[in-house]
Order: sequence, then structure tokens, then C-alpha cells
Amino acid sequence: MTIRTILVDDETLAIQGLQLRLQAHDDVEVIATCMNGREAIRAIKTHKPDLVFLDIQMPGFDGFSVVQGLMEVEPPLFVFVTAYSDHAIRAFEAQAIDYLMKPVEETRLADTLARVRQRLAEKRGAEEVDRLKEVLAEVAPDAVETLGDAPDNPAANRYEKLINIKDRGQIFRVDVDSIERIDAAGDYMCIYTGDNTLILRETMKDLEKRLDPRRFQRVHRSTIVNLDLVKEVKPHTNGECFLVLGSGAQVKVSRSYRDVVARFVH
Repeated sequence: MTIRTILVDDETLAIQGLQLRLQAHDDVEVIATCMNGREAIRAIKTHKPDLVFLDIQMPGFDGFSVVQGLMEVEPPLFVFVTAYSDHAIRAFEAQAIDYLMKPVEETRLADTLARVRQRLAEKRGAEEVDRLKEVLAEVAPDAVETLGDAPDNPAANRYEKLINIKDRGQIFRVDVDSIERIDAAGDYMCIYTGDNTLILRETMKDLEKRLDPRRFQRVHRSTIVNLDLVKEVKPHTNGECFLVLGSGAQVKVSRSYRDVVARFVH
């Protein structure tokens, strides 16, 4: 799988340095480089890359403006690259897959590309299933309904079974089944398992895409719960309630997400 990539930075040396580091990754193909935001939008619309390394601070049209300028098309994956750490939260709010500080470290770049490969594999697997369904809809309509329930269905199997979390200088391989709940804390996620709490640098929306929605549901704008580990539902005032989890922890369900609770009481 080749990762078609565009580099955007108003500093020539920054582009050259990133190109040099990317040469160590055989599956990354740099198909274009751009020196400003408007040039980047044109190149992305023309080449339709898989990945864009995007400098944030550029004169006139900055990196966030580039993302805004692509709202009407299917966007590539973005990795923001900058010398200023104070843009981190806004970068993840813009749905960037990662945020790299200049000068880019080889180990951080490798971690980022691992995440990119995983995300592209998930996306392409889902696209294959959609194409298969389109073909079946024409030649065998009855087979489309059974496809969604098939045990070998790639769409059903595309969700994470293990999540690698780098925390406190270690890499933890966390079995998704053991995750009890997830709380958002800015641009970090607090992952709670039966006996541990780990910090993952990822947005809530991106993490939701990696988890099976039949089991992991948002019950609050900043909380995801493993429904398989819910032991009790305790009604509260104003249509709200609490979920009691296997560890004894109680999680409040806001009214906006009370449809999640319906599966427990019907």
C-alpha cells in the first residue's frame, strides 16, 4: 500500500528535511510539495493524496485555512507540523491525525506513520465492503442483507481488538475488551481498564471510529462506555441516569444520550 503524500511548508529547508526523513519509509511517496496554503488546496484537489503534512503558520493562508478550504471534498489525512506547541489543541479539533513539532524527530514520525497506515487500512477495508455491496445489489439483492451479518465481513472486523498506548515511557498493548470507559481530557483520552488508567493522545472522534459502536457508546459529550461492562442503571432526575460499571464506577448519562440506555430497559 503506497501512501501518496503532499508536503506543505513555506520554508524550503523544512520540506527538504521532512522529505529526507520520509525516505526511510518505502511505502511513502511524495507526489507534490507546496509553499503556501492556496497552492496546497489546488494540489490536494488535483492529486487527491492519502496524506498531507501541513505547516500551520504560513503567510496569508495558514494550515487551518487549508483544511477549511477543503470542506466540500473528501479530505486526506492531515498531520500538522509546526514549531509552536500552543496550536496542539486546535490541530486536533481540526481532526488532524497527529501533530509534529519541528524539527521532526524520526521516532515521532515513525509513530505517526504507523497510525496513518492503520487508518488507511480501515478506510480501504470499508470501501471494499461498500463496493461489494453495490455489485451485489445489482446481481443478487437478497445477498446484501445477509452480508452485514456474515462473520467474515471486513466491515464487522475492522474495529480494533488491541490498542497500543504509549504512556509514561512505555507502550501498553490494551485489550479492547478490558476497556471500561474513556474520558476526554483536552486533546488526550483517559483509558480506564479494570486495573489501570492510561493516557492516549487522540481525539474522541478519531477514537470512536476505531471502536465497535455496538459495544462502545458515548453517554456524555466527553465519555465513552463499554456497554458490555454495565452492571446497573440507576435513574436520576431530569431524565438523566447513572450507569454502574463492573469496577463500581458510576458514569452519568446526559439527556442527549439517553437513547443509549434504552437498550438496557426494553
